[in-house]
Amino acid sequence: MKKIFGSKKEKEPPPSIQDASTRINTRGENVDEKIKKLDAELTRYREQIKKTRPGPAQEAVKARAMRVLKQKRMYEGQRDMLYNQTFNLDQVAFAAEGLKDAQQTMSAMKSANKELKGMMKTVKIQDIDNMQDEMMDLMDVSTEIQESLGRSYNVPDDIDEEDLMGELDALEADMGMETESEGVPSYLQPDNEPDMEALPSAPSGHAAVPPGRHNAQAEDEFGLPTVPQASIRS
Repeated sequence: MKKIFGSKKEKEPPPSIQDASTRINTRGENVDEKIKKLDAELTRYREQIKKTRPGPAQEAVKARAMRVLKQKRMYEGQRDMLYNQTFNLDQVAFAAEGLKDAQQTMSAMKSANKELKGMMKTVKIQDIDNMQDEMMDLMDVSTEIQESLGRSYNVPDDIDEEDLMGELDALEADMGMETESEGVPSYLQPDNEPDMEALPSAPSGHAAVPPGRHNAQAEDEFGLPTVPQASIRS
């Protein structure tokens, strides 16, 4: 049956904006190349017109230059038309990209909104407030327990300010005495050292014989009694 009636051809997908823009830009580049060649040809004709004298030869060159100029103007019109088409395609491409971005943004926002709704079902403000109240109660109980465990025993509570100041004055006086003496006995402190000038000087030479004493025995240079010579000889 397909051979008799033929098969239905599948339609080709329409060209994308990028494909159409690329094709038009390629055509525009080809037109630009033709215009450049025509410009070079017109420049050559211009030089010939300057070199030839007025007459049939110059008129022939001008006719050829006129024909080239007309072709150039035609190509310039085509180029401008292609550039306008490219500009329109670029605007359509920008609009299409903006719509795609908007679609993606909307999809992301919808997904995030769905997740937030699911989370809000599990989290309630009343539950959070109740939890905060319970935490405050537990902290108060913990503080009471710590204060109870840290309580001191056998500590008098009837001490007034006068007793406190008296105790502080006594401690200050004791600390002052310790600072002055630094733990050194009173008889070794500099203020209690004996006066060296008041002590008697050491004896020198032979001691004087007290008056009224007779037959005093002689003494040597060290102040000791000497031995009589008679006893040594005997």
